[in-house]
Amino acid sequence: MAEKLIKDIVGNEILGRPILSSNYQVILPAGAVIRPEYVDKLAELGIHSVYIKDEEPDTEERDILKAEVKKQMTDKVKAVMERHTYHRNDELATLSVEADVIIDTILDEEQVMERVFDIKEKSTDVYEHSLTVCTMAIVMALKLQLKKTVVHDIGVGCLLHDIGLRYLTISYENQNIESLSQADQAEYKKHAVYGYSALKDENWMADVSKKIILCHHERLDGTGYPLHQTDIPLEIDIVNVCDTFDEMISGIGYSRTKVYQALQYLKENRGIKFRADVVDLLLQFVAAYPAGTLVKTNKGETAIVISQNKINPDRPAIRILSDRYGKAIVQDTTIDLAKQPDVFIESVLD
Repeated sequence: MAEKLIKDIVGNEILGRPILSSNYQVILPAGAVIRPEYVDKLAELGIHSVYIKDEEPDTEERDILKAEVKKQMTDKVKAVMERHTYHRNDELATLSVEADVIIDTILDEEQVMERVFDIKEKSTDVYEHSLTVCTMAIVMALKLQLKKTVVHDIGVGCLLHDIGLRYLTISYENQNIESLSQADQAEYKKHAVYGYSALKDENWMADVSKKIILCHHERLDGTGYPLHQTDIPLEIDIVNVCDTFDEMISGIGYSRTKVYQALQYLKENRGIKFRADVVDLLLQFVAAYPAGTLVKTNKGETAIVISQNKINPDRPAIRILSDRYGKAIVQDTTIDLAKQPDVFIESVLD
């Protein structure tokens, strides 16, 4: 355990001792993770130094694409889409090649089809969102053993599914669309039509890719838009499920939610708004509690998720950081929730 000045804290360090206010109230308990956004607030409270554990728990994080590959791909998608105008689509055709690169990259990853992935809630833009939806949908399509041409067309449609958002002038980040005025709601819902209209005559795009752009907000119960369809092809529903999940955790047309909350929404609408088999498939490879998530157990302990269980993504392995009284646990106390049914995650700590 070492004492560090607040100005030297970068974020994600773990407290070795609780932070107390001037009247001895606990601000943060021992074992809590100091998130980057806490640092300035602690300084404002007059906290000059804190005690940090010598080592952070070793968490085994797995995303579908490696961080450097994801950033490179996102930058490419952004560069192409930002140069796009409503009547200029030449460069967009290069994203057809990028879809194949993503497919090959996923297939090159060892045991990628068997893994549970840590897809975390985050503040993002339409470019990273499009790439995330693309990678998730491709994994699902590959798991379903769809034809390679179909997987490719799904990838292309995903990369461009939200291009219509670029034509909007209203704000839709981190807020539920239903909370907007009727006029703004109507304008937001036009983005699918804007995107489809811009690309419907492109010969290099397959019809299914164009339909993904137009129909990625349609729902089985007819509550979607813009066409209120109820007969939704498998390829499109794959994208709809992935898109809804990532929109919710990214705050695109939704108030940003936790991963487990977004998954719960999909479970509740399984067989209602989305195909049950597609939702079930997503639940098989997306971790409800990504590695690194700080949680509280039903026994009142604070813990951090360190790895996932392939058989049961809802019950990861956790490391206990502090007991129910806030006392730091010094020894390595790891619990595999899949093997200890009397312990479960009660809540996620911000």
